[in-house]
Amino acid sequence: MQTARCAISSALGQAVALPEPTGELANALQAPGASFVTLNQREELRGCIGSLQAHRPLITDIQANAVAAALHDSRFAPLTLAELDITTVEVSVLSAMQPLPFACEADALAQLRPGVDGVVFECGRYRSTFLPQVWEQLPNARQFMAHLKHKAGLAPDFWAAEVRLQRYTVSKFKEVEGAS
Repeated sequence: MQTARCAISSALGQAVALPEPTGELANALQAPGASFVTLNQREELRGCIGSLQAHRPLITDIQANAVAAALHDSRFAPLTLAELDITTVEVSVLSAMQPLPFACEADALAQLRPGVDGVVFECGRYRSTFLPQVWEQLPNARQFMAHLKHKAGLAPDFWAAEVRLQRYTVSKFKEVEGAS
């Protein structure tokens, strides 16, 4: 979280020194990893950008996604330095993707683990994902899937033989509200 916050501060023109990680943490941050960085203000989403596949060192992924969530999430105006103090940072480090084989939509829904699974929905050029945290707002598997399809640009009741699902878990690290 400190890495993400420092990257955002730096991108907003505020010089910050990031303590050098050591030991196991340093090794983990240098290994390839995929992350999502979520920004909230007063429990409301303010930005969320991430990577689904590990393609660079985790520390680099966190820094890039933090800056992107703050400045380039198309749903929001870029974050300002004045807003940074009221913004909480959450970092989700993703596990490897696991294909989810299923016979039909009901079978897929029955296999989902609410509160545990992040899900990637794909069908042709349509693609979307929800982190496991989204189960907090959509605890019903059918609702969760309907919103995931809508996010991909499809009708909530859409289903086709070409649908592909993958699931993943996250290790989540979140600042305490107001403790920035």
